[in-house]
Amino acid sequence: MNTPARTVPFSLDIASLQDDYRSGRRTPLDVVEAVIAATGEDPHHAWIHRLDAGQLRERARALMARDPATLPLYGIPFAIKDNIDLAGCPTTAACPDYAYVPQQSAFVVQRLIDAGAIAVGKTNLDQFATGLNGTRSPYGACRNAFDPDYVSGGSSSGSAVAVALGHVSFALGTDTAGSGRVPAAFNNLVGLKPTCGLLSASGIVPACRSLDTASIFALTADDAHRVFAAAHGFDEADAFSCKALPHGFDFGGAPSFRVGVPALQALGNLAPDYAEAWTQALDHARSLGAELVEIDIAPFLETARLLYEGPWVAERYQAIRAFIDANPEAVFPVTRQITLGGAAPLAADAFAAAYRLRELRRRCDAAWGQVDAMLLPTVPQHPTIAAMLADPLGLNSELGRFTNFMNLLDYTGIAVPAGFTARGLPFGVTVVAPAQQDVPLLRLARRWQQALQGREATLGATGRPMPQGCAVPAAVPSGQIRVAVCGAHLQGQPLHHQLADRGARLVARTRTAPCYRFYALGGEGPRRPGLVRVAEGGAAIEVEVWELPQTQFGSFVAGIPAPLGIGRTLLADGAEVTGFICEPAGVSGATDITNWGGWRAWLARAEAA
Repeated sequence: MNTPARTVPFSLDIASLQDDYRSGRRTPLDVVEAVIAATGEDPHHAWIHRLDAGQLRERARALMARDPATLPLYGIPFAIKDNIDLAGCPTTAACPDYAYVPQQSAFVVQRLIDAGAIAVGKTNLDQFATGLNGTRSPYGACRNAFDPDYVSGGSSSGSAVAVALGHVSFALGTDTAGSGRVPAAFNNLVGLKPTCGLLSASGIVPACRSLDTASIFALTADDAHRVFAAAHGFDEADAFSCKALPHGFDFGGAPSFRVGVPALQALGNLAPDYAEAWTQALDHARSLGAELVEIDIAPFLETARLLYEGPWVAERYQAIRAFIDANPEAVFPVTRQITLGGAAPLAADAFAAAYRLRELRRRCDAAWGQVDAMLLPTVPQHPTIAAMLADPLGLNSELGRFTNFMNLLDYTGIAVPAGFTARGLPFGVTVVAPAQQDVPLLRLARRWQQALQGREATLGATGRPMPQGCAVPAAVPSGQIRVAVCGAHLQGQPLHHQLADRGARLVARTRTAPCYRFYALGGEGPRRPGLVRVAEGGAAIEVEVWELPQTQFGSFVAGIPAPLGIGRTLLADGAEVTGFICEPAGVSGATDITNWGGWRAWLARAEAA
């Protein structure tokens, strides 16, 4: 391959583009012209169909009549895996004879367009989303964005490569066995596999309908979060659609959290450069405050094997049964072999596998009693295209070793970049959590990326640096309440059990803004302080911020005796959270201990005296 891929000559990460639009440095038409120029040649075989330049310019001009502040994805170019419908554009699922032209866009695509995003075209894939490598397409094997001799990953191959090369800001893929995560790892991207059902599957050609989900490829975790916020929503027309639920404790933003990791020997034969990169990734996790807890990965790996060694392959056959039975020669050879194998399992086999899955789920779910999230290498190795073509089934199966279990267990996961190997190819890890934990994972992925250094902190294959900025608003509410405590409820103090018994978790140890006076109150029972906000003469006081479920908050408040109550506490960083207040009458005769700066310091002084 002699023709190098072109890229847009400025950063397409969403934060940078939004800043460009707000400042007037660029318009959607400027961005569209740059995208048209960059995608004119396609040596990586990333694209199947690009929209006509006139259509893209028309869309850009229409957006320019709008205020950028009115649309969350104003002028953001994106790509769509070609098993997802875009109105008026052929959907091929990488099989030309299967192609049809939909009259309306997939539910998730329409939500993104309504949010202001610009659909650029449809991307290459392993045919009918069957594969994790990107070589199973009559439109050409999709080539890795860093080294065209290596696989791009699949099945969402073109979507990942288009983002990594800087052709678009983000892309939609699908994920059944790892198709939204494996290509992310191979191309230095973030790949979000959301909770199944949060992104509607209406208008998506099914692979395994009961396991499929749309997925998101982005340059940064913040970008993935923005797209997820715009894309998710309940779809009455999709029988598998579900509503987003409060996610609970936000471990992604906590100073310490528990991460399950397997023993190195339990991972099997990692490629040598991957084993070294994995060790470095563990160190990176620790640097973020992760407590690494060794877990038994055996039931997860057995679950993973069920996907292709069990009867779920029958779902792949069912998805295109009429077409492949009538047109077997139209299907890519490896895809045809796998799919037609789905005609063999009996109903009894399906029930037996379902029973085994329930048993394995019980064992796997037990891990969540010990940890908040799980960390794994996304893939065990990175094969060349030549090696994959020589062993299409064996190597493809290897690529799914750490990904195949997630949809069967209805977990959510996000693949994040974790550096480069000695060969200069990306290495990635996946953070896993139970369903509905998408936001904490996105928060943690953000912290992970922001802490990377040097080349590790670049975007895709563009070489551009990671943008800095504030975290985006959570796409889904937590269902939690944060409470600042300053005295007897501090960790290790007599009343801390009132928080611990309600499942509270520590979010931060910090200080208030310098606008409080602090008093040691009298009375019976455990000693307590009173925190009083003042207009002048105040100081910053040590506090802990704890997070507990809203359902537990009422009983917690009911146990607070006068003169204390619950109000709002202003923290040093300007944030305001629920916290203890004291009635002014309560400090009459109390000891002013403001100068000690916190309850523990004053207690230590009192005990020493």
